[in-house]
Amino acid sequence: MGNLARTVMLVGAMGLAGAAALVPGCGKDAGPGDSSGPAASTTVAASGSAAPGTAPAPTASLKAATHEGGAIARTARGDALILADEDHRAVRVLDLPLGQGRAPFEVAMPGAPAQVLALPDRVLVTVREPGSLLVMKEAARTAGEAPAGPEGRRLVEVARVPVAADAWGVAVTPDEKTAIVTSAWTHTVTAVDLDAGKVRWTASVAREPRGVVVTPDGATAYVSHLVGSALTRIAVGGGAVSRVELPAAPLRTPPGKPLDASFGFAVAVSEDRVFAARHALGALGTQAWFGASTVDVMLLAGEAPLAPKHSGRAPFVRADKETRPDELTLPGGALGAFTQPRAMVRRGKTQSLLVAAEGIDAIVELDAVSIDPTNAVMRTYTVGSGIDPYLGVATTCGAPQGIALSADEATAYVLCRATYDVAEVKLDPHDGTAFAPAVSVVVRFADDPLGGDAATGRRLFYSATDRVTSGGLACSGCHPEGRDDGHVWHEARFNTSDGTHVNFVGMVENLPEEERVKGVPRRTPMLAGRIAEGPYGWHAESPDLPSRLVNGFGLHRWGGLPPHQQANLEARAAFLAAFLRRGLVTPPQEARALTPEEEKGKAIFLSDAARCAKCHVPESDYTDRMAYPMAKLPVRPGFDDEPQAEFKTPSLKYVAGHAPYFHDGSAASLEDLIARNGNRMGQTEHLSLEERAALVAFLRTL
Repeated sequence: MGNLARTVMLVGAMGLAGAAALVPGCGKDAGPGDSSGPAASTTVAASGSAAPGTAPAPTASLKAATHEGGAIARTARGDALILADEDHRAVRVLDLPLGQGRAPFEVAMPGAPAQVLALPDRVLVTVREPGSLLVMKEAARTAGEAPAGPEGRRLVEVARVPVAADAWGVAVTPDEKTAIVTSAWTHTVTAVDLDAGKVRWTASVAREPRGVVVTPDGATAYVSHLVGSALTRIAVGGGAVSRVELPAAPLRTPPGKPLDASFGFAVAVSEDRVFAARHALGALGTQAWFGASTVDVMLLAGEAPLAPKHSGRAPFVRADKETRPDELTLPGGALGAFTQPRAMVRRGKTQSLLVAAEGIDAIVELDAVSIDPTNAVMRTYTVGSGIDPYLGVATTCGAPQGIALSADEATAYVLCRATYDVAEVKLDPHDGTAFAPAVSVVVRFADDPLGGDAATGRRLFYSATDRVTSGGLACSGCHPEGRDDGHVWHEARFNTSDGTHVNFVGMVENLPEEERVKGVPRRTPMLAGRIAEGPYGWHAESPDLPSRLVNGFGLHRWGGLPPHQQANLEARAAFLAAFLRRGLVTPPQEARALTPEEEKGKAIFLSDAARCAKCHVPESDYTDRMAYPMAKLPVRPGFDDEPQAEFKTPSLKYVAGHAPYFHDGSAASLEDLIARNGNRMGQTEHLSLEERAALVAFLRTL
């Protein structure tokens, strides 16, 4: 049959009589929060169900990756961990083994670091603002200097390469001579010559580029995005850019309904395939109001998706069935084994993937050679060990956002963003020996810089396990970093035995036939930098932020708001409001003089003829915070017609970075918005093509 990664067989149920061995974890499909560990403030428990059978010998195509950055990295010598502490604008060095009482060594950064990558002779750090790639090396401390890192060593900067603002992801070529850096808000990818310390090329790409990998031959980089299911392919040699389609969760896709995707922070590569972790918005599942998290696989040969399209309930067989026969019956599972996949690494020894599930405070191990790793769960390791009895959220190691492996791949080191901890997790060897849930060390490397209610709100913002605030997806699931997922939701009304409820639904095709309603379209709004004052909501229906959050709790969970939880709802809303006001970081903005075209656009915006500034008042974040009756937009296919309604004037701050536009997401770009607006909002119908281009140019500066 040839290479196992290049052949997929779709067979009928009658042809599977001899395929008795199941994919590890298949059929378990556990929902968030069903793994548990002992509550403790200084330890973390790893838990889950062991995979049946014995894992095959490791193959070269799945060896552990060492050339992708992350929020945490292990030094090449293996004697320390290096952390990107974004909220404290520092890089920290922790001695290994953990738990010896040594304080972490802190290195101040010129801005917030996003990822670190430890190479044998240097450490790379991406800095978000000012956008830059730092090259650092270890140096011995000087006479009289206080002890620094392991054995007195310290990190010193040897080069700083300016790149586009909001630098985030980093990967290097196999020869370690070229670094590829993604800059999220500025939708840019940069290649840096590490020896010369200079930029080789820059490329403009789609919205919010995040994860990046380089193929083993060093010729191609693949980039994942926070918005959309497609990957970006870039030629490392010259920066040529093209789009690569990778359908989200094809085995959970309603027939003929391609799924949108979001939350594409993590991507990994092997010698013959690329793995992309993200949300498949609208994926089928018994509890999937928003869809399901997924790890999708693309074969490098031909850039073809490994999983075929969903067709009824036909089972699938993995191509290496002669050596490891596996049967996989899909779809129909619950929410899924994880949510909010924030980071991912490959574990070559066991041919598996470790995914940091931010929403459920866990690391999920998946079968990397399965046709659909998402449905081949080998084990779940819980890293949130302490539970707040009032909030029901993890108090230790909350919101895992980075994973680093030990040299022997027996241990994972997990960085938790919400609690500023690093957890040491012992991993199942999957060799047929007994494996009990391991208690490992948790090290607190910093205190929450906000403290008080805002610190509690931070934990709630990332947690999908608090069933009062949401039905299985955290605030950050739709609003990563306070930005947005670019999705248009169905705001649907349901009649149940206990009344009428309004809920967001990712795709109406995943609803039972008796509940099949279309709902009205609602685009996810951006939060960071745009929540200064009320009223809130598309119709200005909520007078203040806490009341808007309570309304949102009902929209994001089946069955509306639980009336007996009113006090808890209000408390949670107060905590979240404190965090949203103080903890969200606004996107970068370049301080510069306007170009002549932008100045012309500004004059048009402020003019009495266009009347843009009448409602989008510059002095109050480009909004008057009022609601007005609006001319109806054409009904979007797949949605209900919306009754005539008033809509609040949205802020135009950072408007260039969060397409699509209008409340229904029907305008794909600012150019499209102005072209279709006519005189619906202000008066733009009379503008020439040149004037419209100038107005768009000005809007991009806000």
